[in-house]
Amino acid sequence: MQSNPIIEHIQVSVYTVPTETPESDGTFAWDKTSLVLVEVLAGGKTGLGYTYADTATAQLIHQSLAPELIGHDALAIGGAWRKMVEKIRNLGRPGISSMAIAGVDNSLWDLKGKLLDLSVAALLGIVRTDVMAYGSGGFTSYSEEQLRNQLGGWAEAGFRAVKMKIGRDADADIDRVKHARQAIGSKVRLFVDANGAYTRKQALQQAERFTEYNVTWFEEPVSSDDLEGLRLIRDDGPAGMDIAAGEYGYDAWYFRRMLSAGAVDVLQADATRCAGITGFLQADALCASHSMPLSAHTSPSIHAHACCAAQRAINVEYFYDHERIEKMAFEGAIEVRNGMLRPDLLQPGFGLVFKKANMEGYQVFGTKPERERQRHAHR
Repeated sequence: MQSNPIIEHIQVSVYTVPTETPESDGTFAWDKTSLVLVEVLAGGKTGLGYTYADTATAQLIHQSLAPELIGHDALAIGGAWRKMVEKIRNLGRPGISSMAIAGVDNSLWDLKGKLLDLSVAALLGIVRTDVMAYGSGGFTSYSEEQLRNQLGGWAEAGFRAVKMKIGRDADADIDRVKHARQAIGSKVRLFVDANGAYTRKQALQQAERFTEYNVTWFEEPVSSDDLEGLRLIRDDGPAGMDIAAGEYGYDAWYFRRMLSAGAVDVLQADATRCAGITGFLQADALCASHSMPLSAHTSPSIHAHACCAAQRAINVEYFYDHERIEKMAFEGAIEVRNGMLRPDLLQPGFGLVFKKANMEGYQVFGTKPERERQRHAHR
């Protein structure tokens, strides 16, 4: 009986890419984004996965998670995931630990797809062949012209929904939302995201004011940790305006608490944060048990596959920073066609090939393959 291929080495590298312009939302500002790339070798194939996180995430993968998985059955992803979760017990699940697991888990799904010559979507079990994308940007740092050009451009390109950042200035947000609606016309759905910047009463007031411009999605009107506040706004806010949150969920317990509290109309999950595709599918199962829709947060080239297999998935956030980096970094990065993301089901894994030459100038961290390190150690 032939045994399954085993994991031979795991390599991790980090690429930090400056944003085109300084960016901000309601509670945070940034001028760069880091891609943590994980490559896993087994059976003559290399699986490729990633997360968007700090270099410390790569260090954790290199020093703690990778050694734990060398020699593990490459097809037994559930067992590998459990090993990683057990390894970080004393570090805590939220934050860097779960993002580190996510990078490795995503690479293992890509690897399994390549070993079995199946796309990740097919491997997981196809529910749909495409999923709606919504354009996401409209940063609070943008001028009125930048806001109009970006959101209006997405509307012209066929997006059925777009999302903008709010929360820096409550009064200014009303004008910004008005300009956004003018730019996209009446047929495209308009979403807003406060990133937890408002107080409860302020968020309720803003929600009422946004109805004039037919805003149908209000994301994180208050902190996503304020489950009572989210529930208040969901219950007392305008009919027809969905309350969404969950992008900062790192484990199934987080998602369960949010759903049990009745805090949202749409649960968000991020496979680059919630411990990978494996964790994302747990969020999908919880949504099914609560008759709740699931929305994927950013990372479109990974989430297009995950959402085509997730029972409750309704859309993927086509986040400006991530779609820009994924096009730079990968051949096969998935692009929107007529407002939809459609993964190439004929390509194995995620269908991505890393463009090393494009990204070398952005590299800030990298490890050598395990075998190469061993060879140098014995010299």
